[in-house]
Amino acid sequence: MIEIVPVLIYFFAVIDPIGTIPVFVACTQRHSAAERRKIALMAFLTSTSILLFFIIAGEFILTVMKIPLPAFQISGGIVLFLFALTMIFGEGKPGKEIRMMKSPREIAVFPIAVPSIASPGAMLAAVLLTENKVYTLWEQAQTAMVMVGVLFLTLLLMIMANVIIRVIGEAGASIISRVMGLILASLATANTLAGIKVYFAI
Repeated sequence: MIEIVPVLIYFFAVIDPIGTIPVFVACTQRHSAAERRKIALMAFLTSTSILLFFIIAGEFILTVMKIPLPAFQISGGIVLFLFALTMIFGEGKPGKEIRMMKSPREIAVFPIAVPSIASPGAMLAAVLLTENKVYTLWEQAQTAMVMVGVLFLTLLLMIMANVIIRVIGEAGASIISRVMGLILASLATANTLAGIKVYFAI
């Protein structure tokens, strides 16, 4: 049995459902309500498929490439930490990802699904939290269910985005994103230290 709360917090930090709202609103402001729902659903299905792929095949790919998981855990922790710093000190998730927008036909996949929802941090978390030597198949399934739960919450928030953004405002979304960045930085540090401990114990 996994510890659900830490896993939930980890995925909530790296997926950042709140930070996705301003991105979604900005990218879909010219679309009708029905089109926005379709874009939200497509983004949800795309990001879920990508992250489930990393849960299923991520560790296998590392094994084939002969990359030890502790090394990946250390590098992943460093990348997550740097990602967290951009959330805390940078311009924030909405600003940099809105600028990535190309055309309305692409927005469900890019930038909403990737990199806003299925971020590099989320992909790393999907691999690290389902390590075969540490977690049983049932525990990995539980982790996948928690992740899908966070993704489903993201879908609901995207569907309700216009109402939410009026309530908390872009400033509120930015504050929440920075708080989650601080939590993610702590998780990334713990992850790096755990990887170093395992690496030198081998």
